[in-house]
Amino acid sequence: MLMVPSSFSSPSVLAAALVIACIVPTVTADEPRNEFSGERAMRHLEAICNLGPRPSGSPAMARQRTLLRDHFRAAGGTVTGQGFRIADPRSGEPVRCENLVVTWHPDRTDRVLLGAHYDTRPYPDRDPKSPRGKFIGANDGASGVALLMELATFMATLPEPVGVDFVLFDAEEYVFAERGTYFLGSTHFARAEVARRKEDGTSHAYRCGVVVDMVADRDLQIWQEQHSVDWPDTRPVVDAIWDVARRLDVSSFVPRPKYAVQDDHLPLRMIAGIPTCDIIDFDYPAWHTTDDTPAACSPESLGMVGRVLLEWLREQR
Repeated sequence: MLMVPSSFSSPSVLAAALVIACIVPTVTADEPRNEFSGERAMRHLEAICNLGPRPSGSPAMARQRTLLRDHFRAAGGTVTGQGFRIADPRSGEPVRCENLVVTWHPDRTDRVLLGAHYDTRPYPDRDPKSPRGKFIGANDGASGVALLMELATFMATLPEPVGVDFVLFDAEEYVFAERGTYFLGSTHFARAEVARRKEDGTSHAYRCGVVVDMVADRDLQIWQEQHSVDWPDTRPVVDAIWDVARRLDVSSFVPRPKYAVQDDHLPLRMIAGIPTCDIIDFDYPAWHTTDDTPAACSPESLGMVGRVLLEWLREQR
């Protein structure tokens, strides 16, 4: 993602079972299953990070994809892949990518989209000492995915009328020292959504969407993202989520904007017409550095964001 307050234009294998078994976090018997658990979400984050860097097209990304398919299917979701190819900006060689779409309550035609990117930037290019070092992407890459993994626990019992789709975007930032294009996975999804609606009409429509990104910072401050506030169709989504945070006394949600962020919510709204807001903590010193590791993340932060989103989903009528 980019913190650039400018207008948006749309951008023109399987792991061994033993490996997966070793990295899937355990759930202890004394943890309540009716409340969002930041501790469980944190263990998901750590399991993802144990795979190492996960840029698009890499073996670690393929292992992560297997882990996520297994996790969401075990929780009762229907997982489908949305494959596409991009060009490596350095060589022009094709790179295989795949969004994952997890569907809950497919019979419900009134739907909400929750999205997160699950790729990591190839290198920690903002690191002053090691710009070509090892980038784990704990907050920028794993945190949104870990939050959705924990939210999956509650989706089977989500009250009517809404159904929910989780969309995990590949190739959000397959960028090498600013060479490359952002948001390729969400752009592919948005264009496919437009094509689907042309084919089958309005049998299934998204009332709104929420993208979660960088939500595990130990010093969590979720300011309202400027585009999400300025767009008249997304402002009600922002207001509703921040109202839930106020009622739950989650003070990390700051009820005013601070910065405009270019993120996966842009193609979802600008191409697919889905009113989508961005929940992101951009005040993160470890952004795009080798310090973006689980040590910079907090289960309390994941728990705060998760509780707010779960309550917001339950209140959809």
